[in-house]
Amino acid sequence: MSHSHSAGDVFFADCPTRLAIDIITDKWAVVVLFALSRKPCRHGELVGLIGGISRKVLTQTLRRLQGYGLVDRRAYAEAPPRVEYSLTDLGRTLVEPISVLTDWARSYGEAIVSFQNANDANEEDPPEGLTTM
Repeated sequence: MSHSHSAGDVFFADCPTRLAIDIITDKWAVVVLFALSRKPCRHGELVGLIGGISRKVLTQTLRRLQGYGLVDRRAYAEAPPRVEYSLTDLGRTLVEPISVLTDWARSYGEAIVSFQNANDANEEDPPEGLTTM
């Protein structure tokens, strides 16, 4: 069976579609984008809002999102200096897809955790006569 590839085909390593999928499948990128969809935030606000993210990882994530044109960094000429991050027009196009994924996660997250727990329990108890490595 032969498969033909077209422009925008996610099977190509250099496909823009694949790059976009790589961006939105990064856990911290999606959480940061979702946080910024509510309002522009300062770095410290984002650290406080996003549980479990370190300052270093947040900085790396923000820089990566800026590099993709999804987040804008605005420095204000004040004393002390103030920097805010916000979504660009392109970044705002991700708000709806991220909301859909977030709604899905809220609806089905418990089912996934239950399945994982049941699967882990089954792996701990191998069938009679079988051993695990």
